[in-house]
Amino acid sequence: MDEYLGYKGYIARILREIGAEVGDRIRISTEKRIFEGILMPREALYGEKPFIIIKLDNGYNIGIRISGKEKIEVLEKRKKRIVKTHIFRKQKKDLPRIVLLSTGGTIVSKVDYETGAVKPALSVDELLEWIPEISNIAFIDAKEILSVFSEDITPSHWEKIASEIYNEMINGVDGVVIAHGTDMMAYTAAAMAFAIKNKPVPIVFVGAQRSSDRPSTDSAFNLKAAFLVAAKAPFAESVIVMHGETSDTYALAHRGVKVRKMHTSRRDAFQSINDYPLAIIYPDKNEVKIINKIIEFRDKDKDPILENKFDDKVVMIKAYPGFQPEIIDLLVDKGFHGIIIEGSGLGHISNRVIDSIKRAIEEEIPVVMTSQCLFGRVNMHVYSTGRKLLSVGVIPGSDMLPETAYVKLSWILGSKTRDLKEIRRLMTTNIVGEINSRLTINLYPRWPI
Repeated sequence: MDEYLGYKGYIARILREIGAEVGDRIRISTEKRIFEGILMPREALYGEKPFIIIKLDNGYNIGIRISGKEKIEVLEKRKKRIVKTHIFRKQKKDLPRIVLLSTGGTIVSKVDYETGAVKPALSVDELLEWIPEISNIAFIDAKEILSVFSEDITPSHWEKIASEIYNEMINGVDGVVIAHGTDMMAYTAAAMAFAIKNKPVPIVFVGAQRSSDRPSTDSAFNLKAAFLVAAKAPFAESVIVMHGETSDTYALAHRGVKVRKMHTSRRDAFQSINDYPLAIIYPDKNEVKIINKIIEFRDKDKDPILENKFDDKVVMIKAYPGFQPEIIDLLVDKGFHGIIIEGSGLGHISNRVIDSIKRAIEEEIPVVMTSQCLFGRVNMHVYSTGRKLLSVGVIPGSDMLPETAYVKLSWILGSKTRDLKEIRRLMTTNIVGEINSRLTINLYPRWPI
């Protein structure tokens, strides 16, 4: 079948006949409307559907159905739209040295003006061209250590990321910024909190909800806020820095073990759970304001300790009506090493599952109970089901987020111990701020701005 630029059949022949290339500015005239924009390549998953994809001047991509009656013409060839890189600022060596480590995601991507597509912008020169203000915040190094979708991140990736951060720390860096996809960023931020002890400088995770080719992109704002935290914050913790509200007024630094992505697409998607954010950041003022208790303080004289082994045979399961005991039995039979349960309410799962949980614990598999309610804490002494679960050896997860408990158990099994008694002690001990002794309800507060 005839194929051209990812397009097939009739559309491929038309585009070839008019000499259109990806990045050309084209016009499509229909009976009702005229569309102009940059010709984009066709994604294979769309098959043979009769659409041409163009990027409009407002940054959005649209698909235009082609019936054969439209007039399609090239207005401007790609070579006329090339924008040469120009460095607006030189690096100042007397500023804090911050390293940007990229693991993937849209946060360090920019528009390629040759094609209209979004491409990685990892070099320092490109970052300074894109966000020249950061040249007054830090002296920047940048490198790519991974290139994966955040949903493909595994515990082995956490080990590599931790090792890279540790190496930067022992080489005297003043702060580390990690560019990461937002969907699984909270897991990685929690993993770094545990994997490196005695941190001398901050580890700052940052992502983007909307890519840089969109008018509402949050990439540059979030990156500037992240560099401010890495360079100026008095703490040395693993945090996530993202928009604090939908506009570009302030960002928030959330402790990596107390944060969750709470919305699929909002720019202020991240929220601290059972805790307050650690800091509020005003990028326009170059200001970082601490609004919570600091657990680990910045001190470059500290010697970091790397404990970055994670067990990938830990599973997290959710309690639901009709939960089958066979699920627990299967996990035991398949040789899993730890189980996190997102229980109902104060920390419950159906009584019919208790015997299977007991079997797992007798097989030296720790079972930790958290709550799918998120806000509040587990209290398994209130109702009989909770007390039965405690009696067979289930470990209460206090106010830990399920994902934080999952990361913590994986770290304990990989870096610390397989002894059930010691696992219980460590899981119920507050190590990096993952457990709060007091109840904090924080439902989208209005932060002072």
